[in-house]
Amino acid sequence: MLMTRLPRCTVLLLVLLELALAQYEHLGYPPGYPDPEVPEQYTAPQLAPDTPRIQLRLAGDKRKHNEGRVEVFYNGEWGTVCDDDFNLHAAQVVCRELGYLEAVSWTPSAKYGKGDGPIWFDNLHCSGKERTLALCPSNGIGVSDCKHTEDVGVVCSDKRIPGFKFVNTLPNHIENLDIQVEDVRIRAILSSYRKRIPVTEGYVEVKDGGKWKQICNSEWNQLNSRVICGMFGFPGERKYNARVYKMFARRRKPTYWDYSVNCTGNEAHLSSCKLGQATAVKSNETCSGGLPVVVSCVPGRAFAPTSMTGFRKAFRQEQPLVRLRGGAIVGEGRVEVLKNGEWGTICDDHWSLLSATVVCRELGFGTAKEALSGGRLGQGMGPVHMNEVQCSGFEKSITECFFNKEALGCSHEEDAAVRCNVPAMGFQESLRLSGGRNPYEGRVEVLMERNGSLVWGTVCSDGWGTMEAMVVCRQLGLGFASNAFQETWYWPGEVSADAVVMSGVRCSGTEMSLSHCLHHGDHLTCAKGGGRNAAGVSCSETAPDLVLNPQVVEQTTYMEDRPMFMLQCAYEENCLSSTSNQAPANSYRRLLRFSSQIHNNGQSDFRPKAGRHSWVWHDCHRHYHSMEVFTIYDLFSLNGTKVAEGHKASFCLEDSECDEGIEKRYECANFGEQGITVGCWDTYRHDIDCQWIDITELKPGDYIFQIIINPNYEVPESDYSNNIMKCRCRYDGHRVWMYSCHNGGSLSTETEQTFPGLLNNQVTHR
Repeated sequence: MLMTRLPRCTVLLLVLLELALAQYEHLGYPPGYPDPEVPEQYTAPQLAPDTPRIQLRLAGDKRKHNEGRVEVFYNGEWGTVCDDDFNLHAAQVVCRELGYLEAVSWTPSAKYGKGDGPIWFDNLHCSGKERTLALCPSNGIGVSDCKHTEDVGVVCSDKRIPGFKFVNTLPNHIENLDIQVEDVRIRAILSSYRKRIPVTEGYVEVKDGGKWKQICNSEWNQLNSRVICGMFGFPGERKYNARVYKMFARRRKPTYWDYSVNCTGNEAHLSSCKLGQATAVKSNETCSGGLPVVVSCVPGRAFAPTSMTGFRKAFRQEQPLVRLRGGAIVGEGRVEVLKNGEWGTICDDHWSLLSATVVCRELGFGTAKEALSGGRLGQGMGPVHMNEVQCSGFEKSITECFFNKEALGCSHEEDAAVRCNVPAMGFQESLRLSGGRNPYEGRVEVLMERNGSLVWGTVCSDGWGTMEAMVVCRQLGLGFASNAFQETWYWPGEVSADAVVMSGVRCSGTEMSLSHCLHHGDHLTCAKGGGRNAAGVSCSETAPDLVLNPQVVEQTTYMEDRPMFMLQCAYEENCLSSTSNQAPANSYRRLLRFSSQIHNNGQSDFRPKAGRHSWVWHDCHRHYHSMEVFTIYDLFSLNGTKVAEGHKASFCLEDSECDEGIEKRYECANFGEQGITVGCWDTYRHDIDCQWIDITELKPGDYIFQIIINPNYEVPESDYSNNIMKCRCRYDGHRVWMYSCHNGGSLSTETEQTFPGLLNNQVTHR
């Protein structure tokens, strides 16, 4: 009886398991995480003789190389596709025909600009299985009642179809076709370059039909090299020793691709270049009058190896007029430009891959991977300096491009951003997260050399905090840190990796790899030990970004003389100067009072680190503290000596006001949830306790007033440099003036130097 029932139980369990796993399918996998499915292999389409021969391309105002207006080459002319009845199935056919694994989305109404020429297809009804768009039912090629305002566009996945092979069905029109290959690489040939990271010189090879092939250099030029170097994260190209490569080519027979390449030099990706003429290959498989194409690229300063220090310890901007802010990894962020000594943003009107590429090259990266709009990487503060930017692609700086100086109607909701191609440094191979419930969390394990061999081990958690966790998440390409853990017993990692191999880690937060942070090296010291007490992290694609409004501070500052008997609660919370300990109840304290308005300009809500179960009830003020210290107020002399201080414990984080269209989510009443929503701000009014600095003993003179938000980095943010605000302050013994208030990093270095003795947030409180 048991034997007859066992198969049914087994089947039932398998069905339940399949249903359980199905609920997680939509989550997907982050970049670099192994996909459980084996990708299908490409087979070239076999088309019937009467099938119309077409070629496709993605054109228009693109913000990624794998998106654009769908254009069809037929009958010797490029045309477009109407958006009537177009759907994701039709987009799937387009993307697959172009060699992409799948379609992500499609867009109607000429989002990528209006095309030219005939509208070749209208009312397409694809099933998604067709091998070419020409096989989808439609009104017929060239039969349409549409206008170019209805041109359709598609967004394809980054992944290419394994084994994809370009088949040219229009050999007489090759100069009109874009390049479509499975993959591209720079393969180091000379032994001196094989061990270098990143690979900067070698053969340019394309993968076509699952095989790597070289390109004949008979029609190759410097503009082609510029595009290839840009794709791999390098801002420029240089000359190389051709003699050595001639000798190598004689010894090893190359396998050439069938075509040459024709780039204009401002393309962000090889797929935007035109296909050159078919290569004339001799019988001995040597290209006519040439050799395999070699490129030698110039890395940006942040990625260039030096003989003394190896790679740069941390990323530093190379160009003082442009910078990136708010990005999770090196080479991405909101674009900010310096004008008249003040940093400001760029409005996203007409923002394109071409303009984004100029920014990327200017900062020492390659071409742009993506041009982002709509404040996607957080909103900036200050002015909007540029609007409707249009570049040719060859400018040395974004400031040389044509732009509209009037930014009327532009708000920080339209701040432009970029993601740049950066060199493959291999940092991800020496770090992993182990034991977590998902790929974004786990115990940190590093690959280190011990006794002459490479071994995986843990990181000592002594002093492990947000800055160190930020570097780990960046190194793995997982975004920002959301938490740093000093215990990981709940994440059983690899038992063989329990031993501590790295201790004393201290990061500034800008490093590209954990190995670039300060650490003990071979002299390990870790009282806690590894295993269950090892360091861990959880990562997130987004993070909040708190920014103080300097104008509110400037406009609300005043002095108040308040009797000591009215300051009992403030005294208990250490909000007064230490001299108040001996002050009689009938004496007065002189208070410098002001309001502070703290905005969340990031991409996720700011939430206190501590859960509500651990918030501390303060009976005097009848409220809960969710953070030990949320802000610090200081007054410095002009030489940087602290002369007065105050602090503001976060008794309540809530949404006081929000931008139009955003609803408040957090409020303090009735033990409510605390936090600050994206697009909202929390206002601490000047008339509440502790919203001051005690200046009772202060002598008349000129001072610098400073506020730091989230000073201990308890909550991870996308940008800590703007958590500091400074003002000039003049006190004559009777009145006080506050002026020149500004956020950290909002002014040029020269202007900042007029505030002597003060460093940025990260140095001051680390």
